[in-house]
Amino acid sequence: MERAKKPAAIPVSPVQPTPQVSISDDSSRVTASLPTGERVEILLYGATVISWKSANGKENLFLSSKASLDGSKAVRGGIPLVFPVFGPPKADHATSRLPQHGFARVSRWEYLGKSSSESSTLPNSKGDASVKLDFGLSDSMLESRNWDYSFNLTYSVTLSQDNLETSLVVRNTGTSNYDFQVLFHTYLGIDDITKTTISGLEEARFIDKVEGAKKAEPARKPISIGSETDRVYNLPSEKAIIVAEQDTKRYELTRDMLSDVVIWNPWIEKAKGMADFGPEDGYKKMVCVEAGSVGAWNTLEAGDTWEGGQRIKTL
Repeated sequence: MERAKKPAAIPVSPVQPTPQVSISDDSSRVTASLPTGERVEILLYGATVISWKSANGKENLFLSSKASLDGSKAVRGGIPLVFPVFGPPKADHATSRLPQHGFARVSRWEYLGKSSSESSTLPNSKGDASVKLDFGLSDSMLESRNWDYSFNLTYSVTLSQDNLETSLVVRNTGTSNYDFQVLFHTYLGIDDITKTTISGLEEARFIDKVEGAKKAEPARKPISIGSETDRVYNLPSEKAIIVAEQDTKRYELTRDMLSDVVIWNPWIEKAKGMADFGPEDGYKKMVCVEAGSVGAWNTLEAGDTWEGGQRIKTL
């Protein structure tokens, strides 16, 4: 006989889609995507982000058509990671035996795994809102020991629906203090450099490297680029940087513990002189807006940790 009152059925929550992470067959790169369509790809050589696409498939980073992706040299484009020295090392410094921009971008990193944010409980949720990928590099992994210090680096790339975050944790695992610099060498993709402006740096002093490292006063107006540009700005981390095209905001860059911003575009002649830069007019389609701490040396004492990062939001 049927009972007069049946127990209520236990409601079953629908399974929410989750981020997908894959490793290439040759174990050279890691790709992550969100249920909403955003996608990021990281080359283990240099832990270099080589692609970041929005949900509509639009690429947000510039990658040279001639970039080396086989681990033979640093990648031209994406987001190369500069550590522990910015630019050519000085002869009288502990980094003097290192290549330009240090070893992080020319070393093979280890993929440490992923973590996702909790899914929303809202009825219209499209699944997990973000995925974080972690990569590691330590002194024992270097092919050549041209920097006599012990360290452990953890580099995190976090993909969300409207933004990409990159952060670096530096741990001094040795018994000696050391100095370092760090920079996220971000190549932003744009449609036309001649119609692009960069705001947020109007009140900042800068070093003009095209003019022989000349110290310059604040420009008091947004940056427009019409020639080779290589400048190092210094301003508080809480100041946001906006990249716009034809007065339409496209990117917003915010920083944590990074007091410098490098603006770079090679323009015509310098682009022609770089064997790994392409197409020839590719300078029109990119601008480097690089968050870092490079104006001075950061001193990390034995046993201590430093952390900094950036967030790039599409607008």
